[in-house]
Amino acid sequence: MTGAGKTEMIFPLLQSILDAGGRVLVAAPRRDVVLELAPRLSKAFPSETVVTLYGGSPDRWKRGSITLATTHQLLRFKRAFDLVVIDEIDAFPYHNDPMLDYAAKGACKIRGKYIYLSATPPTSLQREAAAGRLPHAKVPARFHGHPLPVPQKLKMFAVNRCLQEKKLPPLLIRSLSASLSRGAQVFLFVSRIKHIAPILELLRKAIANVPIEGTSSIDPERASKVMAFRNREIRLLVTTTILERGVTVPKSDVFILDADSELFDEAALIQMAGRAGRSKDDPAGRVVFGAPQWTRSQSSAVRQIKAMNRIARKGGYLRSVQELVND
Repeated sequence: MTGAGKTEMIFPLLQSILDAGGRVLVAAPRRDVVLELAPRLSKAFPSETVVTLYGGSPDRWKRGSITLATTHQLLRFKRAFDLVVIDEIDAFPYHNDPMLDYAAKGACKIRGKYIYLSATPPTSLQREAAAGRLPHAKVPARFHGHPLPVPQKLKMFAVNRCLQEKKLPPLLIRSLSASLSRGAQVFLFVSRIKHIAPILELLRKAIANVPIEGTSSIDPERASKVMAFRNREIRLLVTTTILERGVTVPKSDVFILDADSELFDEAALIQMAGRAGRSKDDPAGRVVFGAPQWTRSQSSAVRQIKAMNRIARKGGYLRSVQELVND
């Protein structure tokens, strides 16, 4: 589940390997995710040397007891680690790349172990787990004990039509303004990089005196913009699925335009929705699917989110109304 604290849950396992004198590798799909995890690992293991590897990393010739790396960096290692943890196994570039799967297994010592982490595991792994062939642990609730925010529908024209008419729907503007007024940081996801600049122009005209920016995989300033967004110097960030995972920003609301796009499957919608409600200080958040039509992917995403909430409630993982009142 997104925001359940999966990374923190493996810390005791990492500690046991380190206490035995072993080496640990934690692999994540993208540089953004690696940079997000690095301070969390350093804080959790202050006496260990944490080496961070990605394209152009200054640590690339260093050796540490904990190595945090993008998945392509796995190709550099052979039988080097006692434990290999693959985070976000369903994400590009690891997903559907046999070479990287081979590299992950090759980086692990003969008698070492490797672990998969994912909020939206591939169907093949879900089937193996359901059949009892894959040992697994399911985490149906977030650490703060609140249910996952269930996406709301917002019927609106497709982004292409909005850009042709050079205006955004009043209902969308009112909804975005409501999120900003309540103090939320707003992720606004679009399906295509080419939509970012023209949407930015329309948003800046419609919502005055609010710092609004956009970023994508081709933006050289992406890291600094994400940091500014986290620091509330930017209040609304228009982006693509490059930020669908691995980024935690307190008190966030999520809007997904063209949520009916063929580029947004069920997993992508769940991951984007998972940016909301991650903070214990704002666990409800808001998630809005904006689209002219309702698709199977949207229905499946909502159904899965509701199912996880039911499992969590039935298992007693959600806090009671009285506990929430007394908090």
